Order: sequence, then C-alpha cells, then structure tokens
Amino acid sequence: MDTAHSIEKSRSRANDKADVTTEISKVGVYTIAIAAGVIGCWATLCLIAGTISSGGPVELVNSFFKALAG
Repeated sequence: MDTAHSIEKSRSRANDKADVTTEISKVGVYTIAIAAGVIGCWATLCLIAGTISSGGPVELVNSFFKALAG
C-alpha cells in the first residue's frame, strides 16, 4: 500500500508543475494584452491630436500626401 501512496504523490506533483506553467502562460498573455491596449490608446490619441493640430480630417489627409510627395 505504501507504493500506491507514493505513486499518488508523484501524480499530484506533476499536476502542480503543469498548473505553474499554465499560470505563467496566463500572466504572459495578460501582459501582452495590456501592452497592446496601451499602444492602441496611444496611437488613437496621436491620431486625434494630429487631426486637431492640422485643422480637420481633410487637412490631415492633404498634409499626409504633401509629406509623402516631398
């Protein structure tokens, strides 16, 4: 009976290791999602600021094409 008990312990330890790996993966996914959200908000704010400073969306597009043309 002691051998059956030790086998049960090793199985639970293997499950603990898998749980740690899963939790580390979840933290990585959440970190990437938060970073993507922050970058998206920053890009949106930059676009809004560019639209305001150029005088409107039409002027922003005109300025963009003038910058590309040189």
